[in-house]
Amino acid sequence: MKQVVQNYKTGELSVPEVPSPALPSGFVLVRNHFSLISAGTERSTVSTAQASMLGKARQRPDLVRQVLDTLKKEGLTETLKRVRTKLETLKELGYSSAGEVLASLDTRGAFKRGDRVACGGGGYASHAGIVSVPQNLVVKVPEAVGLDAAAFTTLGAIALQGVRQAAPRLGELVCVIGLGLLGQITVQLLRANGCQVFGVDTAESMVQLALNSGVSNRPVA
Repeated sequence: MKQVVQNYKTGELSVPEVPSPALPSGFVLVRNHFSLISAGTERSTVSTAQASMLGKARQRPDLVRQVLDTLKKEGLTETLKRVRTKLETLKELGYSSAGEVLASLDTRGAFKRGDRVACGGGGYASHAGIVSVPQNLVVKVPEAVGLDAAAFTTLGAIALQGVRQAAPRLGELVCVIGLGLLGQITVQLLRANGCQVFGVDTAESMVQLALNSGVSNRPVA
């Protein structure tokens, strides 16, 4: 099968032939029909990998801190080995897809061959012909929903979790900062929850889309 991967050291993107993934217990094997390209997360990942070593360090200070922590705990030799391994490892891209179950070893017996499912998870629901995904990151797709739309399920789940964590109440004023795809979904979820929603974005087109979706254009009192 083919899979989209990136060399984190050189930044090179490729679509090589790779072996089909294994199917361990608790996983579901799925033939992808669609996988979602994330304009935000994946663009950031790709651009970081294509940057110089200094550029990588500037864009990912969190990884620099990890390297420094490892240096303190395990010394220079072990740190260099880990950094080299990280840079030379091919990274799978993608984290949201939809397709058809080929086989399942899920512990609940919830999935069978031929089921239409949506999948999520970085390193699992990748841009590949076949993916092996943990059972808790797989959900059946209703017949009325196309698999192209189902490939967006992970983004919907992320937005929903954000709303759940915020725990907004009926009638509350809520501001969504950033009106990209996740922000637009969040707007709709908040409106369905009975909230008055305001939005902020630097892109006029995204602001207009949110206004068309029911975001308030009135100033907050």
